[in-house]
Amino acid sequence: MARRPTIKDIARRAGVSESAVSFALNDRPGVSKDTRARIRLVAEELGWQANSAARALSGERSGAVGLVLARPAHTLGVESFFLQLVSGIQEVLAAARTALLFQVVEDVDAECAVYRRWWAERRVDGVLVVDPRTGDPRPALLAELGLPAVTIGEPGSPAEPVKSPVPVPAPATVSSVRADDAGAMAQVLDHLHGLGHRRIVHIAGLPGLAHTVRRIESLRAEAERRGLGPDHVRSVVTDYSDAEGAAATRRVLAEPQAPTALVYDNDVMAVAGSAVAAELGIPVPERLSIVAWDDSALCRVTHPRLTALVRDTAGFGRLAAQELLSVLAGGPPGVRESERPRLEPRDSTAPPPAHTDA
Repeated sequence: MARRPTIKDIARRAGVSESAVSFALNDRPGVSKDTRARIRLVAEELGWQANSAARALSGERSGAVGLVLARPAHTLGVESFFLQLVSGIQEVLAAARTALLFQVVEDVDAECAVYRRWWAERRVDGVLVVDPRTGDPRPALLAELGLPAVTIGEPGSPAEPVKSPVPVPAPATVSSVRADDAGAMAQVLDHLHGLGHRRIVHIAGLPGLAHTVRRIESLRAEAERRGLGPDHVRSVVTDYSDAEGAAATRRVLAEPQAPTALVYDNDVMAVAGSAVAAELGIPVPERLSIVAWDDSALCRVTHPRLTALVRDTAGFGRLAAQELLSVLAGGPPGVRESERPRLEPRDSTAPPPAHTDA
């Protein structure tokens, strides 16, 4: 294995002292403009890269940002949302020559432990926080640690801050990027209500996530605005998996007053629900309309093609990464809005059967 070049190697090749190399590579005064340029040229020729751990110990940036995902591992394998989100994040970070440190954990407690470890080891300069929650302990912890953060999604209600026995720096700078979940749900209800549906069930995601709560509340408000009560329009929660999506579909379709339309919080559950309807002999869309919250190739290749909310998930990731880099560069914190999702009607939605009181 080839040995990594050192400052001593650069100094020998450039004919200068090691201290001069250190000054030049760290943008410090003490060397002339020409010497600085010669040293950097030699460093580039030798393939020298700064040691991020050493830079962190000296108080400089690590050149990395972190992303921790606290979701049950079995729910991640088939969901396209996070893959698209991370691809957008990586696109921006790669252009900025910033690394992404990614970790999957079982729950929020484990996620908080990772943040504490990363802060103690100076592994990251800031973090991207996904899945905001009600009673969320993460914002207070990140403020205690002084770790800059961008929340992806509108923050939920925070938990009470926990007193840390460890002295910590000043509060972190926190920004957020968010999507208009309420506006998206209004589009879905407009579409289904306009077709004549009056019995609608929302197969929601994980309870406690801020966006799950917001979608459930938006559904309720939109239903009430149209004169529909909870006996006609309601939500049931799942873990986002195809298995729970299918199980929830079976339960609601077996009810005496079964819904004529189902709205799923992701594409995987929508496809699973469509398969359950086919197995039960319930034709889509003749007797049951289906809407997926997130569009994907699954929605477009399934028969019938699924009506879905289309949004630029990779663009959402790019926006979050850009905001974090701006914060790390000293920019002011803020809230940035992503492009509003738009509903694309396809073959899975139609008026309910004429003989029902839909």
